[in-house]
Amino acid sequence: MSVLIYTENAEGRFKKSIFETVSYARAIADLTNTSLVAISIGDVSADQLSLLGKYGADKVLNVSNEKLKNFVNQAYASVIAAAADKENADIVVLSNSFSGRGLAPRIGVKLNAGVADGAVSLPEISESKFTVKKTAFSGKAFAIVQLTSAKKVIALTPNSYQLVEKAAAGKVEDFNPVNKESDFRTMMKEIVRSADKISLPDAEIIVSAGRGLKGPENWGMIEELADLLGAATACSKPVSDAGWRPHSEHVGQTGIAVSPNLYIAIGISGAIQHLAGVSASKVIVVINKDPEAPFFKVADYGIVGDAFEVVPKLIAAVKEYKTSA
Repeated sequence: MSVLIYTENAEGRFKKSIFETVSYARAIADLTNTSLVAISIGDVSADQLSLLGKYGADKVLNVSNEKLKNFVNQAYASVIAAAADKENADIVVLSNSFSGRGLAPRIGVKLNAGVADGAVSLPEISESKFTVKKTAFSGKAFAIVQLTSAKKVIALTPNSYQLVEKAAAGKVEDFNPVNKESDFRTMMKEIVRSADKISLPDAEIIVSAGRGLKGPENWGMIEELADLLGAATACSKPVSDAGWRPHSEHVGQTGIAVSPNLYIAIGISGAIQHLAGVSASKVIVVINKDPEAPFFKVADYGIVGDAFEVVPKLIAAVKEYKTSA
């Protein structure tokens, strides 16, 4: 028996959220007294693969295939399922990322496994129960689900588990399963990534703004604050619809769901669709001149004030702190 973890990469490199997921899978392997096997698909260097052992993988299956160079949902699911069969894995773990949300149910069907996506903590495991705490209703609530199947698939929400380094080096071996032609009926032709930007799903800090900024010409102070904090920038749906910011920055129920450690909302009223996509944030700070803005009801900290007065003072305070630190 073993635990298998799929470690997705972006242009041959693993993101921090993947190492979090490896640490999480390692903890599950320890709870079940078994080994942890990682599978990597695509062109990944030996140096990157060795990092998986650093966070707990006992063995790494390396799949390098020209047809699998770009993400193909059905084909990747088939490869991961084949790896689970090869390693006799009864638990498969992956990140609840964009690709992970597509893979989890497909792997579940192939393995006849129960699926818990959006997990936020380690499962409670006993001889009779396997329960997982996960997000529900677009992050507005938590659900405790019990997986009763022999095999299980768990997708971990980014920023939900700490990095835990292990003094080990996972053994790397090549794995070349045979894919069916039917796995390639739908192909990914191109992936365009935002250059020099922190990925929103992986961001630990997000600075987001809405119509309260009055226009795209005022976004300079948002980007300056984000740069100082090492944060990603985001926006509300009306802002992206108006063309002030790219749609890739739109967070909310109809955009990208995020779960950073810190979410700073500036000039956003807090419509329910927006709240649904950001409510999994650990700490929410709201800056809005309307004291009745709905966002204040869910905020951990709130500042009632004009963004054009508050944000420059906040930028100055961060600069002062960095200078004196």
